[in-house]
Amino acid sequence: MAKVELKQPVVAEISELLSGAKAAVLVDYRGLTVEEDTALRRQLREAGVTYKVFKNTLLNFAVKGTEFEALAPHLAGPTALAVSKEDAAAPAKILFNFSKKAENLELKAGVVEGTYYDEKGIQVIATIPSREELLGKLLGSIQSPVANFARVISQIAEAKDA
Repeated sequence: MAKVELKQPVVAEISELLSGAKAAVLVDYRGLTVEEDTALRRQLREAGVTYKVFKNTLLNFAVKGTEFEALAPHLAGPTALAVSKEDAAAPAKILFNFSKKAENLELKAGVVEGTYYDEKGIQVIATIPSREELLGKLLGSIQSPVANFARVISQIAEAKDA
């Protein structure tokens, strides 16, 4: 069997993984201990993020002609790919937070909702609050004036009764 025939299924697997993905982040995992890697994989799995290690050349073939093609220059050295099809910020958040504890984990680059980000950009995305947090803050700021108005009306009513 030719080497090309062995590599085609892996390239197809990567292409399938990336199709419909909201985010893909590349990391250098060199130097992680087994315990750290296991903990990282568990966190990513719980968030619905697929985390795999592929050969750089096969990743390069799979990203050609896709929105993830901008990642090709970062495909050097040990590279792992974290992909999410649901939450666009999940891979960046989990990997960034984990890299604070495990200094050997280095963010390389990523594509989030079709836009390429370098290491600094991925760190910024990781610090953006989640959609739920932002909605909670919005709801709080909408409720605050209404609650204050109700308190004032209640105090006026109490003052007139007294």
